[in-house]
Amino acid sequence: MFKKILFAAIFTIIAFSATAQTIYPPMEFAKIPPKPTKEEEEMAKQPYFVLIDDAEKAIEATDYELAINKLITAMATEPDNPLNIALMSNLGMVYYYNEQDSLAMRTLDDVVKRSPRLVSGHENRARVLTGLGRDKEAYDEYAKIIEIDSVNTDARYYHGMMALYSGQRDIAERDFAVMQRVVPLSRRTYLAMGTLYALTGRDREAIPYLRKLIDFEAYAEYYAQLAGCLIAVEDYNEATDILAKGMERYPNDPELYYYRALLNRKRYLNDDARRDAATAIKLGADPNRVNAIFK
Repeated sequence: MFKKILFAAIFTIIAFSATAQTIYPPMEFAKIPPKPTKEEEEMAKQPYFVLIDDAEKAIEATDYELAINKLITAMATEPDNPLNIALMSNLGMVYYYNEQDSLAMRTLDDVVKRSPRLVSGHENRARVLTGLGRDKEAYDEYAKIIEIDSVNTDARYYHGMMALYSGQRDIAERDFAVMQRVVPLSRRTYLAMGTLYALTGRDREAIPYLRKLIDFEAYAEYYAQLAGCLIAVEDYNEATDILAKGMERYPNDPELYYYRALLNRKRYLNDDARRDAATAIKLGADPNRVNAIFK
């Protein structure tokens, strides 16, 4: 267990954590992990690494108080160990998981102050800021990551999405262009491009990305977004098929009923449209938005 944290820390410090992305090749064979060397086995017995291993197990068990204790003890055991900065970054996140927001922020502030180019420190700080609703600061933190590592696609994704929803389309397009170049077949790239095109009125361009996205994760909101784009380009047959598949999986999703009401209205099936509209509202859709279909 300790090796995952240890190796992540080493790669973060040396390589500033250029985040790996899965390209989903046509076929990939499982790799057999190498047998630990005697040196690795001896290292695993050292108190410092035993404590790290214990901390990881505690995190997996959501025993955050224990994990905090183990991480602090590990750093106190070897105060000059260069890996401690990565452990501090992990500690900041554990504080956050344990609902100790102030401690989390103070710890992560200290991490990025001590090691300004430690990407994982900035990433964790951005996550906590986002969780606390401090979006502008999180956006700036992702911008710092991009300055350090211009092809960090995690940062490009979050930075681009925040830019898109705040009306900065040009910035979003630059971020997503990097994702298309570096990880063209990833789920996040499909989501980023599909959302970008859908929100900027380029429905026909959004459709291929949203179709691929559903192949990865068939979430209700993806079915709804794809159906909305298909309705916008008047491909009513495929929209009908997509909504039927979505409703089979998610029979109580209000957005799917909203879009079926819209589709039926477009087809002049007004009675069906009103029934779907009533169901959408009953399931929690915004009545004003739903009723606008009939105006």
